[in-house]
Parts: sequence; structure tokens; C-alpha cells
Amino acid sequence: MNIIDNDLLSMQEARILVENAREAQKKLATFPQEKLDEIVERMAEEVEKHLKELAKISNEETEYGKWQDKYVKNHFVCEYLKNKLKGMRCVGIINEDKINKTMDVGVPMGVVIAFPPATSPVSTTIYKALIAIKSGNAIIFSPHKRAKNTISKTVDILIRAAEGVGLPEGAIAYLHTVTESGSLELMKHKDTSLIMNTGVIEMLDKAYKSGKPVIYGGNGNGPAFIERTADIEKAVKDIITSKNFDYGVVSAAEQSIVVDSLIASEVKQELIKNGGYFMTEEEALKLGKILFNQDGSPDLELIGKSPQFLAKKAGFAVSESVKVLISNEKFVSKYNPYSREKLCPVLAFYIEDDWMHACEKCIELLLTERYGHTLVIHSKDEEVIRQFALKKPVGRVLVNTAGTFGSMGATTNLFPSMTLGSGSAGQGMTSDNVSPMNLLYIRKVGYGVRMVNEIVKTVNYKEDSIPAILNGKLNVNEIDNYKLLESILKKVLQNLK
Repeated sequence: MNIIDNDLLSMQEARILVENAREAQKKLATFPQEKLDEIVERMAEEVEKHLKELAKISNEETEYGKWQDKYVKNHFVCEYLKNKLKGMRCVGIINEDKINKTMDVGVPMGVVIAFPPATSPVSTTIYKALIAIKSGNAIIFSPHKRAKNTISKTVDILIRAAEGVGLPEGAIAYLHTVTESGSLELMKHKDTSLIMNTGVIEMLDKAYKSGKPVIYGGNGNGPAFIERTADIEKAVKDIITSKNFDYGVVSAAEQSIVVDSLIASEVKQELIKNGGYFMTEEEALKLGKILFNQDGSPDLELIGKSPQFLAKKAGFAVSESVKVLISNEKFVSKYNPYSREKLCPVLAFYIEDDWMHACEKCIELLLTERYGHTLVIHSKDEEVIRQFALKKPVGRVLVNTAGTFGSMGATTNLFPSMTLGSGSAGQGMTSDNVSPMNLLYIRKVGYGVRMVNEIVKTVNYKEDSIPAILNGKLNVNEIDNYKLLESILKKVLQNLK
């Protein structure tokens, strides 16, 4: 009888994949930007033919969200990201200042290990592959177990397209035998350069322990504040559309609404008009009990489910017209399920006296759970908007737009991205909308433009200082080196000012 140890098999496969990827990346590093662009263009063109099919496969395999909305996300990546990447220089000389005689040279990191989430497996996989190759990196995917077939099929399409126009074999790959041991081997391998983790929280600590740089696109607990000067009708439509999209699985979707008391009644009416359902206290209690497991983890079977499904599970019913379930709340606590991130169409609703109190409430919500992601403010008061931008511990502040779409760059001019950095929370190395530029290091080049003697002459020394040394009048050992260095630094800093 043959006994197969999947852990050992996965670890061995991981080692081979990284070794092959390193050799492929060495070849890739010699490609000019124009050749990399040709490969990226071909990948996007080919996978675009399969976007609807992949959306349906994803929905069937994961049972998260709506395939129609997943199709929109997939198309967004292929269209918006592809267009944004055109003309962007990532490798070679990417910036040159002929006046100041400096240059920036983009250098690929090397081999990137990527963890796509089960909530957006197709769009995130396509996005990561495109930005990796654009920046001259090799990339290996560790598929999420709940979306293994979807991610594998997506990567296979990308590989065929890319290798057909000259991508070195092994530059894009994925782990076929998926185990935790195999994923760990990918991360800690000596030839691995960078780890990109999008929302796979269970692998985050292990990524840090690998000792490699980590880009983490984390989950969020982002509130939306509707200030008294806001366009209420638009603000409410944005929030409902955002939270109902793909049944709330996008990490930047709004989790709570904080409203100025002056307009609270009008906002409530508008929410109901647009498909919001305010639960009774009893209904909210029932739903709150099932959103999370006893250990505090979310119930995976409730992620990306419709409001009707959630209500039925909790023991009450809502009409088919309902798009979002809303719970009236007063307090923020890690023990309050409505204060937490909910990857389903459920919102908390808070009322505050003014924008200052709302500001504090938003900070409370952000600090409760994995802060550092996204905050939305709806307002026409620029001073209030600026205060929110200055004070909130977040990676991005979105103004007068929907969280889901604004964060990924669809309704804003932020970089089109499916990995939204959470670096402001100390999770990962950046809070950017991650782009190819985050997968590079910049080699700085500076030409000499001044002689050392010119620097020395700018400092007014006494007879027993540097000029005396240069003229040979004093022995260096006779100089108080500490005081001399201090004098030089002071003068140089004054001149720089």
C-alpha cells in the first residue's frame, strides 16, 4: 500500500518551485520594460476571455458573494489595472534628473510568494500576477484551500498566455499540493524575496516569522461618517451599494455608519428607502449571536451571504428588497459583534452630537479590531475632511464615495489595487494601494558635483582647524576630533538650510 505524506510532498514541491522561479527571474531581470509590458498585455488579453467563467467557478467553489459582482471585480482588474500599467516604468532607469545629476534605477525584488483570499480569488490572483511581471519579479501562488481550483485555473490561463510570448518557464507558478507546511517552505526559502498576503490572516504571523519583508493587505473595520453638510441621498446610496456588493466580502466595505445627530432621522429614512433594514433589538441580538464563533472567529458559512439568508439563519425574515441589515448601536466593544468587521451585508448605526464626537467614535471603531485600513467620510466641509484625514489611524481616507469602489481605485484616482496595505497598523511594510513600485527597490545614482575642498572652504575655521591641517601646520592628533566634527556638522547644516 502506498502512503503519501502530503506535507512532505508539498514541502518538496515548494522548494522546487522557488528554485525554478529564482532561475526564471534571473532571465526575467534582463528583459527591458517593453518586453515585460508585452507579456503583461498578453496575460490581460487572454484571461479577459475567461472572466465570467472564472467568476462563476469562484462563486460555486467558495460559496461567497455573487458571481455577477465577482465578474465586475475581475473586469475592473483587467481593464483599469491594464490601462494604468501602460507607460509606467518600473525597471531600468525610471527617473533621471539631468540638472541635479541623479538617477533612480528600478530593481526587481526577486521571487514573490503570494497568498490570494477566498473572498476575491480571481481578481486578486490576476492583479498580483500582472504587477509582479510588470516589475520583473517571479511569483508563486499558495492557493487558499477554499478557492484552490479557482486560483489554479486562473494561474494556468496566465501561465499559458505569458509563456507564449516569452516569459521564462517557472516565473509564474503555484503550489499544487497545498498544505501549511508547503506554504511555510515557500516563505522561508532562502531564495524568497518578498511575501504578499491579501487577507489570509492565519498565515500572517508565520509570514513575519519567516524573516522576509511582508506586504499585508489586511481586513478592515472601516466606519463611514455622514457629516451634517453631506449629500445625504448620494452618501446613503454609496454605502448601501458598497456594502451589498458581493455581499460585503470586500475588506474596505463600510462596517459601521456614524451619523451627525442633526441629520440622523433623514439618514435613517434614506437608508430604509434604499434597502436598509433596521433590525429590532431582539433580531439584532439573534443575528449577533451567530456572526462569530465562541473563539471570536467569524462564522465562515455566513461570509458573503445575502441579508435574507442571514436573517433566516438568525430566526427572522426580511423581504427580498432588503439589501443590508442594520443594527442600532451606542457603544463600541470587542465583545460587541456589531463593532467588529463583518464580511457580509450587516452594518452598525451610531448617532453622535457633532463631528468631533463622531471623530472619536470612528477612532474607537478603528482601534477595536485590525485598525489601519480605510475610513469613509461624506461631507462638504473641507475643514472637517482635513481633520479626519489628519487624525485617523488608517491607510486611506475616502471622501464622498463608496468604500468598496473608492478604495480599489474604481471611483477614485487611487492606484487600481486588490491589495490595500495595512502598514499604518503595523501590519506589513506599506499602507499603499499596492502597485508594481512596491515590488521594487530603487537604486540611487548620484554624480559628483562638488569637490571636497569646496565643502571644507564653506566652514570658517580658526588657525588650528581644518585649513591648518590641510596646510600641514598641525598634526592631526593635536586636534580635538570631537569638537572639530561638531563644528563641521553645525556649519554644513546651516548651509543646507
